[in-house]
Amino acid sequence: MKKNILKFSAIILSLSLLTCACSFSKSDNDESTENSSDIASSIEASDSSASASDSIVVYDEFIEPNYDELVTISENSSDDNSTSEDTTITTDFDIDENCVMVFFGDSQIANGKGDGTDIPSLVSKRVPYSTSINLGIGGTTAAVELTTSNLSDYANWNSTCFYGMVLALEGTVDRNSLLADKPDILENMNKIDPSQVDFYFIEYGANDFFNKIPLDKYGYEGDIDDLHTYYGALCRGIEKLKEISPQAEIILISPFYGIYKDANGTYLGDSYITSNGIGTLADYAKKAKNVTETEEIYYFDTMFRTYCDLYLDTVDQYLMDNLHLNLLGRQVFSRLLAHIPNWRMGYEPYAYLETDIIQIENFNPDEYYRYRDDMLQYYYPEYYEKLMNGEYLLAQPQ
Repeated sequence: MKKNILKFSAIILSLSLLTCACSFSKSDNDESTENSSDIASSIEASDSSASASDSIVVYDEFIEPNYDELVTISENSSDDNSTSEDTTITTDFDIDENCVMVFFGDSQIANGKGDGTDIPSLVSKRVPYSTSINLGIGGTTAAVELTTSNLSDYANWNSTCFYGMVLALEGTVDRNSLLADKPDILENMNKIDPSQVDFYFIEYGANDFFNKIPLDKYGYEGDIDDLHTYYGALCRGIEKLKEISPQAEIILISPFYGIYKDANGTYLGDSYITSNGIGTLADYAKKAKNVTETEEIYYFDTMFRTYCDLYLDTVDQYLMDNLHLNLLGRQVFSRLLAHIPNWRMGYEPYAYLETDIIQIENFNPDEYYRYRDDMLQYYYPEYYEKLMNGEYLLAQPQ
């Protein structure tokens, strides 16, 4: 079994869900994040996104960006934010095993694989002694497509949705057949020993939104299987991951904030107010949060203002097409996501995860975030003591 530090008890999870606005979000205690208050205030002041009180706009003909074209553009273009620096830390610490991280998702996870700037690779560069395995496939949903009727016909299964990918990893579905036209993903899946996985990161939602996948079966008029819903498929897939990897931590990432335009480039609205007739993308993010509460796993927010100001007035900086993250966007969220395994592996204090709030205009992709030692001593004395004792691989006393 992997290190004991990787296993959360249900009690801790329950307390976390009760005491936090959402798992992994900054504390409601303003004093504990005093050094980030100026950034947080700036985020609130500059955010011109629609509020919950704004009218919902229903639109039936979304122009979904062409993923393959975007990947080609992204991987063949130079970017001023790119960095060749190897951020992996090597020390004399006794590390007996690598940290194995597996990523499921859509194009937000898949994008950048060609040049190593995908989110899994960027996270791994920030987590010492780690291995990341990318199973992201552009255009995929969490839910089984509504056109798939026989959900128990595993011999002929052909859906690479989240649930289908978990079935392939489990061995219930023939991965060689399912991924015959995706040899790179098949190769990656063949590298995975579920008993050795430390973290699963899961990110879906945008394609469920575009394909008008029901949020759950209770809001759907008619009889529908859970697997045809966003909530149900996520829950069922996560439960299978728990069965094959009981030692692993599971992190569910919300769909990312974006904006929408019509064929003429006219602004329609953002993820808060633009509905597909079922709900807004923000509703899918909220439903993802419901999944984490049901399954008692971690929720990482990329929709609302938990960690950064990546919203309407900064979309041109971090999105390549109003929907997909560009390199800068991937770098931003990779830094934030890396705090999770770094904390759980004991490489840095939890305070780093709780207090790292990024303002896009000041973001430095090569920077390693750290919380001031004096603030750590005042607000997180237990972590400060460990810092002074030299117990953190990535954080030494200043």
